[in-house]
Amino acid sequence: MIHSDRGSEYTSTRFQDRSRELELRQSCGRTGSCFDNAAAESFWALLKEDIGTRVWPDRATARADVFDFIETFYNRRRQRRHKVFGYLTPTETRQRHTLAA
Repeated sequence: MIHSDRGSEYTSTRFQDRSRELELRQSCGRTGSCFDNAAAESFWALLKEDIGTRVWPDRATARADVFDFIETFYNRRRQRRHKVFGYLTPTETRQRHTLAA
């Protein structure tokens, strides 16, 4: 799955043909809705902040660094405590709201 905005590079015939060749499904956000891509934009911003835009010696090293970021930081981030929720984990916050309801 490739989710993008409606930029010309993503709507071009060449990009669409290549996506089909690779058996990738395309998804585009709605025109004028910045919220459609918010999660993806947040992910890319965190990735760039964490591993930067350096040049890797080979594809395998780059893939390993991205995998490490996803598994050790991004996926585990959901368990991190956040100031907005009184430094509770998402699970603790959900339990508190369930008990209150």
